[in-house]
Amino acid sequence: MELKQANLISSNMFQEVSSTMERVKIKVDLEKCTRCGLCAEVCPSSIIQVREQGPTLIWDKACIRCGHCVAICPQGAMDHTANPLTGQVDVSQLPNVDAATAERFLRSRRSIRSYKADAVPHRDILKVLDVARFAPSGGNSQGVSFLVLTDRVILKKITENVIEWLEEQIRQEVVWVKSYAGIVKIYRDTGYDIVLRGAPNLVLALYDSRNPIGRDNGRYALTYAELYAPSAGLGSCWAGFFEMAAFANYQPLLALLDLPAGQAIAGAIMMGVPKYRYQRLVDRNPLNAVIR
Repeated sequence: MELKQANLISSNMFQEVSSTMERVKIKVDLEKCTRCGLCAEVCPSSIIQVREQGPTLIWDKACIRCGHCVAICPQGAMDHTANPLTGQVDVSQLPNVDAATAERFLRSRRSIRSYKADAVPHRDILKVLDVARFAPSGGNSQGVSFLVLTDRVILKKITENVIEWLEEQIRQEVVWVKSYAGIVKIYRDTGYDIVLRGAPNLVLALYDSRNPIGRDNGRYALTYAELYAPSAGLGSCWAGFFEMAAFANYQPLLALLDLPAGQAIAGAIMMGVPKYRYQRLVDRNPLNAVIR
């Protein structure tokens, strides 16, 4: 795969559930099936019943195409037209990650704000985003696409647009923006990019603006991207100032981005090769949780 000129990784990488999709079917190998009922028990829509002739899909239109029924079957007897057995990975062959390793992995994630000037190979970005598409989504709706901006001229214009938006909010005396006046002054005085931190890439997660949970889906996907990025030698950081201006529908910024019709921004992360390597895992505030 290569990034197209517009640097858009289209949503055809993702399965978007809609009423116009082809009707689904399940197929059961009755010689293997033991009628254990696991497929029916884990079905999120409760539309599988285990009858004398085996598991039966009783309402195909309510199927969310999650593939749980195929994935849970210990005998490999279940198949699904929208999520076929041949496309699933046998987890019994995968190594188990112990709790300590998993904790260290999650805690080692850092917000990277210093990047090398090197261009990132497109294949590395695509690998990160290909993993990100497996993030959870509400009702398996998926429907997330990514716009990867790599043109440094465009990135500089984005920074300028966001600074102008911040200046506008400060002039209007928006209370919560006043604290950023010093940051804006640093940019105007020195040119230091406080918005995108000189990152060579800005990754936007997009979603269908008609989907009420689309923004959540996109942010889950970006979280997966952030967690996987170090495995590809990359670092990332949420582009908070950019998101503020974008979510406020700042028109000069949106005009510059020229998003596909009907698409909205779920979130954005900077991405590039980290300039420095962190030597320690930092601490956080103590756990604050109540179990009732």
